[in-house]
Amino acid sequence: MIILILIIVLAFGFDFINGFHDTANCIATAVSTRALTLKKAIFISAIMNFLGAVVSSSVAQTIAKDIIDINTLENGMLVIVAALISAITWNLITWYFGIPSSSSHALIGSMAGAGLADAGIHAIQWRGFGKIIESLISSPVIALIVGFLMFSIFKLLFHSLPAGKANKGFRKIQIFTAALQAFSHGMNDAQKSMGIITMALVAFGLKSDMSIPHWVQFCCALSMALGTSVGGWRIIKTVGTQIMKLKPVSGVAADLSSVLIIQAATHLGLPVSTTHVVSSSIMGVGAATRFKGVKWCTGQRMLFAWVTTIPITIIISAGIFEVCHLFSEIF
Repeated sequence: MIILILIIVLAFGFDFINGFHDTANCIATAVSTRALTLKKAIFISAIMNFLGAVVSSSVAQTIAKDIIDINTLENGMLVIVAALISAITWNLITWYFGIPSSSSHALIGSMAGAGLADAGIHAIQWRGFGKIIESLISSPVIALIVGFLMFSIFKLLFHSLPAGKANKGFRKIQIFTAALQAFSHGMNDAQKSMGIITMALVAFGLKSDMSIPHWVQFCCALSMALGTSVGGWRIIKTVGTQIMKLKPVSGVAADLSSVLIIQAATHLGLPVSTTHVVSSSIMGVGAATRFKGVKWCTGQRMLFAWVTTIPITIIISAGIFEVCHLFSEIF
């Protein structure tokens, strides 16, 4: 029971950190174009993240069922503890250095690493795990293309508008698109902790299936909303200013592109990295605006984090599991 309570607390902690780590993705464009002040953007994002998190559970069930086979684990509860500690650690490290890393990558890599440390390759649900990895890899590429196409369409539709008038109109629209993006973020990202807690309840014997309890859904949504209210200026600065110089029209195009990708993935029950989707959408918009105007060196840093997060968290979580297992045997 103590370990179960620890898992629930860690899962809420992961959602809280995910809130201030990833909230920057939802509001960075609106803040950088001055469509919203930082305080107003965080307030709107917190509310919309909460609402998004309580309306769906398809991604949560994917996390609970398709990464590791809980029936093959010898120490299922310790596996979940190690995975959460690893994911939280990586999120804090990348937040501190202002790197827009993926909480999704961190959690999925951590679960796989701890499962491998406990039961070897038989612990991994390879079919489901492969499907998740495919969605994590393909979604930023699709977002880059959609962002490019979205802004190209905007240029065709609004090329005759004076720049000042266009920016004024799109600045108002951006309030709506930022809120919609925060709602989509809540629908996809908050569900990951819901899946972890449900897995723990099944491992402990308190549930017989992977359906998500309403109290788990509500508490995870609340944790993410509280984390969002803290904000994440370090990553806002990277996403909103260090990829390209955003204008309201390009901000709206990037927001809408991100929303389309995240919503589609959520309805398919696939976890995606909102961090990488948003960043890739901005890069796609930037490429359509002026290719040389994109700071591709920032994209290289993101790509490095994208490629390395899962392998690094596999190693970290495997090490944490071994330490937890050693302590459990001693005590």
